[in-house]
Amino acid sequence: MTRRIAVNGIELAVAEAGTGYPVLLLHGFPELAHSWRYQLPALAAAGFHAVAPDLRGYGGSDKPTDINAYGLLTLVDDVIGLVDALDYEKVAMVAHDWGAIIAWTAALTHRDRIERLVSLNVPYRGRCSAFPPIDYIRENLSDRFGYVLMLQEPGVAEAWFASDPRQKLCGFYRAAAADPDFLSEDDFRVFLDAFTTGTLAGPANYYRNIDANHAATAHLANALVTVPTMMVAADSDPVLPVSLLEGMDRWVPDLRVEILEQCGHWTQQESPGAVSRLLVDFLGDLAGV
Repeated sequence: MTRRIAVNGIELAVAEAGTGYPVLLLHGFPELAHSWRYQLPALAAAGFHAVAPDLRGYGGSDKPTDINAYGLLTLVDDVIGLVDALDYEKVAMVAHDWGAIIAWTAALTHRDRIERLVSLNVPYRGRCSAFPPIDYIRENLSDRFGYVLMLQEPGVAEAWFASDPRQKLCGFYRAAAADPDFLSEDDFRVFLDAFTTGTLAGPANYYRNIDANHAATAHLANALVTVPTMMVAADSDPVLPVSLLEGMDRWVPDLRVEILEQCGHWTQQESPGAVSRLLVDFLGDLAGV
């Protein structure tokens, strides 16, 4: 079931399945609620109300034109607003890529609203904004985060993508996957249609707020994430290597770590069965709450 829900001055398109304890599923870049197509029914079958929004700027959700409308704290307000709109006091939050950055920040700023947290691929190392400032990326991490630099200038990434949407999107997915053919043509078409219709502007605006996010969350530096957490990493993720998990329990004391083998960056889509099993195992006791 899909519906639009008003939150934080916009409307989000939300996919839902099942009834029971709420599990909020937050996708990354460049993805959609469709990224959780395997986990939605699996969680519903396990007794949960699984909720997956297209985040602000994506898919069927509203797409403000102002770059400043995509700041990290605004994205957190969207998510907490969705929890409020669904009339839940607390939720379990499962998140991947940019969704995980939002989830880590929510765990620090709205600790009382999150019962459990699961991050796919993105570790927490004392900075909920995740990315260092753009100048640092340019000088030290351009080999790994070159795409972040490309996304900075308004209009450049949009024109790059519009020149050949199929080739650009396919190349982006394949480059970060352990199995380049992890997407069926039908599933790829869902993503392609969404980004062709909606453009890349909204998703790119997340990255255009990296410096602003760093400043806005400076007061949270080295804060502990006290929510019971499961970190799921992928051994073949070229963007976020498993080595980043080392010492993470310094900032996340209640931490369970799982590493998936022969899996790239698109974890819940590349290893859907394993991810679903881990979620049900970690969250299972909440199903009766």
